[in-house]
Amino acid sequence: MSEAGLVWSLLVGLLAVNLLVSVYGIIYGRSLTKKLISLTIFSDTVYVFFIMVGYRLVYPTVPPVYVELTRDQLEYLAKHAVDPVPQALVLTGIVIGMAVNALIGFGIIQAYRLKKTVTARELVGFEEVE
Repeated sequence: MSEAGLVWSLLVGLLAVNLLVSVYGIIYGRSLTKKLISLTIFSDTVYVFFIMVGYRLVYPTVPPVYVELTRDQLEYLAKHAVDPVPQALVLTGIVIGMAVNALIGFGIIQAYRLKKTVTARELVGFEEVE
């Protein structure tokens, strides 16, 4: 396996571990603040995965700028240009994610003001079992 392939495999493995840890935090975290942090880590991991999908392993990469090109230049652009769709999806996801995080954060602050707790079980009314 080449060095680039090894680094690529390591990055995919670390992303998978990061996804699993963040899902665990979302499901089993007691505090709503920790759940929000886990949700943010989850979304950031998905963004990194999308960027990996659009990345080209050829060097040099060129931006996808479309001007009048000859056939040879167009073939070169098709082989070396970075895919702009994952970049647009990530940018849109970041904006939407920040809005959702702000809304959830506002809900957590309001829950603390009203109930003086941010523990999900206490807000719902379940007794803590140990």
